[in-house]
Parts: sequence; C-alpha cells; structure tokens
Amino acid sequence: MIDLKPESVSEYLRRAFGPGAVLTDLGAIGTLDKQGIKRFGYGKPLLVRFSVDGEPREGVLSVMRGDKYGHQFYWDRAAILMFQFETSALLPRHVRPMGLGYVDAANRLIPVAEPREFFIMNEKLEGYDYFLDLERIGRGDYRPADLDMAKSLARWLAEIHAKKKDDPDLYYRHVRNLLGASECIMGLVDEAFPHPCAFMPDADFIRLEKRLIDWRWRLRGFAHRLSAVHGDVHPWNILVDGPDKEDRDFSVLDRSRGEWGEPASDVASLAANYLLFGLLQNPDAARPGPLFQGPFAELWTALFEDYLAASNDADMLRALAPFFVFRGLVIVSPEWYPNHPEPVRRALLRFIARVLEDEVFDWRNVNRYLDERAD
Repeated sequence: MIDLKPESVSEYLRRAFGPGAVLTDLGAIGTLDKQGIKRFGYGKPLLVRFSVDGEPREGVLSVMRGDKYGHQFYWDRAAILMFQFETSALLPRHVRPMGLGYVDAANRLIPVAEPREFFIMNEKLEGYDYFLDLERIGRGDYRPADLDMAKSLARWLAEIHAKKKDDPDLYYRHVRNLLGASECIMGLVDEAFPHPCAFMPDADFIRLEKRLIDWRWRLRGFAHRLSAVHGDVHPWNILVDGPDKEDRDFSVLDRSRGEWGEPASDVASLAANYLLFGLLQNPDAARPGPLFQGPFAELWTALFEDYLAASNDADMLRALAPFFVFRGLVIVSPEWYPNHPEPVRRALLRFIARVLEDEVFDWRNVNRYLDERAD
C-alpha cells in the first residue's frame, strides 16, 4: 500500500507541469472523498484537481493492482503502464494520458518524461567470459582448474536455489512462460527457425509442443519447488578468474525471466552448454564409442554430482526435461548456431525429442538421448 499524501501529489505536479502547477483538490474519483487517498495503493483511482499558471485542469491518478495474472511485480505493472502511456492517444476516442511516473521508496511521485528507451548501469567486474575456457578445453587444453570451476558453479546453484517461496501461482506463471513466452519455447519455434526447416519439419514442432502440454500439467504438482533462480546461466553470462590463479572465483551477469522459478531451469541452462561443447569437440557420429565423452562429459558429471549432493534435491531430475527442450532449441537453432556439423545438430534434435519421454532425467546415461544407434 502506498502512503500517498497531498504534498507528494503537489510536488509531482510541479515536477511534471512546471512551477506554476498548484494542487487545488484531491480525493477518490466520483466523490472527492479525502479518505479515498488511503486506498490509493490498492488500485483505486484518485481525482486530482489542479491549475497550471491559473488554468484549471483535472486528471485521474492510478496505479495497477498487483495480481496473479502476470502482474505480481512492479516491473510487470510498469510495462503495461508504459504501453498505455505510449499508445493510448493513438487510438480514436481513447482517454489521453497526461503523465507517467513511479513512486519511490520515500513515497514521492517521480515523473518519467518522454521515455524512449530504458537503460541500466552496473558495476564493473573483473574476469573474462567462461565460454573462452570451454573453447580452450575444446582445443585440447583441459586443466584440473576446469573441473574445480564446474564444481564451484554447481555448489553456487545449490546455494541460490536453497531460498524458497510459497507462491504456487508464481510457479505456474514460470512454467507458463517457459512454454509460451516470446523468448522461450514457442517464441524460439516461431522466430529462431525457418519454416519450413530443412532439418526439422513442422510436424515435428507440432508434436513437440503437444508433448510439452503434458509436461505443463505434470509440473503443476511441483509448485512447492519455487526457488530463487538466475534464469539464464550460460557461459556467456559467467565471468571467471584466470585459469592459473589459485582459488579461482566467478561472477554472473544478466539475471533474467524472474526472480523465482524452478531450479531445474538453471541446471539445464549450464548443462546444455557442456553438452554442446562436448559434441562439437567430437562431431563424428561414425566414430566408435559414445557421442558425448571426454572433458566435457567430466564437467557434466561434476555439475550433476555436486549439485545433487549440495542441494539434496533429486526431484529436480523430475522437472528437468522441458527446460532441456528450451535450452536445446537455443543451441540447435540455425539463427545462433548456423555452422553446426550435421551430426551435432541431429544429436541435439534426438536429445530434445527423447528427453520428454522419461519422467526422471537419466543424467548418468545421457548418450542414450543422443546416439542414433539407440533408435
């Protein structure tokens, strides 16, 4: 609830309309009831009467009510209000917006004037991108410190996932976004692949999406697992210390897709990249032995072993499959990875299709999801 006072509105008016703006009356719309101010934070519109250089004006001040329909956080609601501010006047007969702003921690109303784009300024971190380590390993330079880093990342994931939240609706939203959001599965299917696609016919995409609906309903029973997540843990979002430094450390960038979610989402994101780099290191499907082996298979094993030991969360394996589909679609996409050898792309497609058929992901035998000889 916002503790809004007339002096806060007066200050806003001067900021937004100039020093000649004077508040003349304030109250709940329809009655000008002064008690209505106390309910402002719950979505009740507020009638504002004021003048600018002596010219009388009226406006209606309101904030969105938070709810379970994708409006849980202030940034959800801000996006809708920014849309309304930018487009309402373009529609004939629609009410015209007079101003846009936000309420700060001191309950001051701060105007946002003529926004065109938003930005963020972060601290400068030391280190280099983790994917450079993976490229080095792919060239044959595998070091003990690389295994230590995978273990450290696993323990960090277990640490952040230990923070839980009891909010089933937020978990359902997380799963719903996994399937339908523009930058998740259906968005990738629409935008990250040509249609028709040379290596995956539309019938296969349709079959995949239908299978994912079954998983959406299965995951409804996992709402108690809602945890703090990063949301986009991949090697381009991790900065690491130099490989020769003792007690190597790391930092992460670009938290995405919500503060709370399913822990399997982060595990799948990092594990899928170990899988990709391992397949790219040994792309020949005709060679003897498993497709996924060598240093990256060791990193994969370390990630799962250390994460499961630190988190004591074996049920994560029951939620993992659809998140692997999301990450699998990213790394198989010709938009971002146009130069994959065909055996690598085919192995990833088999992985995406097969992973949904197991209720519990079999991480120790990942090659059975990859190898065409398992058909």
